[in-house]
Amino acid sequence: MIHRFILNEVSYFGPGARKELPEVVGRLGKKKALVVTDKGLIQFGVAKKVTDVLDEAGIPYEIFSEVKPNPTVTNVKDGLKAFEKSGADLLIAIGGGSAMDTAKGIGIVANNPEFSDIVSLEGCAPTKNKSAPIVALPTTAGTAAETTINYVIIDEEKKKKMVCVDPNDIPAVAIIDAELMYSLPKNLTAATGMDALTHAIEGYITKGAWEMSDMFEIEAIRMIHRNLEKAVFEPSNPEGRNGMAVAQYIAGMAFSNVGLGLAHGMAHPMGSLFDIPHGVANALLLPTVMEFNMEACKDKYPRIAEAMGVDISGMTVDEASQAAVDAVRRLAVTVGIPQHLTELGITEADIPALADQALADVCTPGNPRDVTLADIIALYRKVL
Repeated sequence: MIHRFILNEVSYFGPGARKELPEVVGRLGKKKALVVTDKGLIQFGVAKKVTDVLDEAGIPYEIFSEVKPNPTVTNVKDGLKAFEKSGADLLIAIGGGSAMDTAKGIGIVANNPEFSDIVSLEGCAPTKNKSAPIVALPTTAGTAAETTINYVIIDEEKKKKMVCVDPNDIPAVAIIDAELMYSLPKNLTAATGMDALTHAIEGYITKGAWEMSDMFEIEAIRMIHRNLEKAVFEPSNPEGRNGMAVAQYIAGMAFSNVGLGLAHGMAHPMGSLFDIPHGVANALLLPTVMEFNMEACKDKYPRIAEAMGVDISGMTVDEASQAAVDAVRRLAVTVGIPQHLTELGITEADIPALADQALADVCTPGNPRDVTLADIIALYRKVL
């Protein structure tokens, strides 16, 4: 079997890494940037930590801040208009997955205008040209969108999340600066951190996993186990914040290249139909989906348990596998993730629509155990 691995051309890591931005812009030979971010990051001064660096270096830029938590086709079209009007030749994405996914959509269509309807980008679109260059600075430790070839946009008309997979969309440069994450609220730190854990676990057990991806994902699980509670309960702890910043990037390096599974397939419609934050949806579903997959993953679940800090000596394979699930559920409860759909306003009557979208989701075929519509309905009911 032939495996493909695509990564950023250049990445920078460490608190204060945003100060490398002027050198990055100069090396790329660009003259003006469109900063893609959201109003909350502007209001709370997080985006300013980056734009101050641009100001000090005399690099011109304009700001597009109309980014929604779950970005839409309209978001991307509006951002594209702003990019063209600004005369910028570079995109700087500051934020979580929403800002980076919006920037990816803008950058791809800027250089592939035949996809200007946006909806034709769903799946593996046959774009010919690389995105307009993107420098991505994450402000959450979860999505790893700064290093993936994926982005997710909501089609408002169909009320569904489009998962777009395109090697041409990967940011040219990723700058992982934990100082941009220090002010992230506790609930968002927990949700995005559990999103990263879902990436790592699903990327480890997905059908496309292989030795190289396994190496990254198991280390990401270890790092998230060590650092997530610190980041949630000690928000100014540099060790916890930087540990999570690096861990989520490592998870993204691998899952971007091997795919995900059913937890993501079921989480996406929760976002498109009910605007549930992606990390919350993933974290709520992950332990239950892991139980569903257990028989297909007994070669890997004991290693997950060990990475989650469980001493499995003396355990049978079945016991160690269940211990992995229990450790993940315990962490989710500890950091405050809701455990039932009803807590999020979802009812029994909503399950058929959720299940239909989940079965059709691009992530679902990567699940290590084949799944039917009846299986998905049963799993939603289990967490209702």
